Order: sequence, then C-alpha cells, then structure tokens
Amino acid sequence: MFTMLKVVALKVLDQDEALAFYVDKLGLEKAQDFQQGPVRWLTVRVPGDPDTEIYLELPGPPVHDEATTEQLRELISKGAIGWLAFQTDDCRALYQTLKSRGVTDFTQEPTDHFYGTDMGVRDPFGNGIRILQPAKVAGAASA
Repeated sequence: MFTMLKVVALKVLDQDEALAFYVDKLGLEKAQDFQQGPVRWLTVRVPGDPDTEIYLELPGPPVHDEATTEQLRELISKGAIGWLAFQTDDCRALYQTLKSRGVTDFTQEPTDHFYGTDMGVRDPFGNGIRILQPAKVAGAASA
C-alpha cells in the first residue's frame, strides 16, 4: 500500500531560474540540490511540509533523447506540460505579497467561487500554478 506522495516532477527550462522563482518569488524553500551523474536533483517544498517535494526537472539525457528533449522544451514554453496547485489561508494577501516580490504573470487575480477563492499564475517557463483558499464550511469550528 502507498503511504504518501513524496516527489512530483515539474519540467523547467533552467533550474537556477526555476529555483529563484520558486524560492525568492513564491516563497517555497529549497529541499535538495545535488548532482547525480549527469542529472541535477533539485527540489523545492512548501515551508513546514518536509514530506512532499517538487523536482524541478530539466528535460534531457539520460531520460530523454535529443529529439524528445526539443519537443518537451517547445511544449514547456507553451505551458502545455505541467501545473501545480497550492493551498493558502488568505489568497488576496498572498496575491499582494507575490506582486511585491515581482511576480507579474498572473493568469487570474483572486476570484471568489462557491468552493473558495483562487488565483492563477505562470512560472517563467509557462507552467501553470493555481492557488486556492478553500471556502469556510458553515458550522465548522474555528481553530
């Protein structure tokens, strides 16, 4: 039986640029960064959540041949490969924080829906990011 999801991969075109965006702009923290043969294993995670990491994967050998790598690069730049979804306690405050950190590629400003408030942004490579503040459930106890 599975016990947890440990790592998800998000394809990026430049690992250093991805690290700067996810850490300096979004506020994630670097988890692992080491070279394993030709592959740089670089992960980030939500602060306070050591159990799940995002592998900022650079397409290429040894996993992909050159033709596949070029196809992936084209698809990544179109935003057609990956996306992430995060949860927050205050979507509007986070929106202002991200703007103050220089995030500019918002695909949707905070918008109220029956399920909560969410917004969208893209990373420097076109990957979509959704950020959700769930709606409060009527009758739920406050912590």
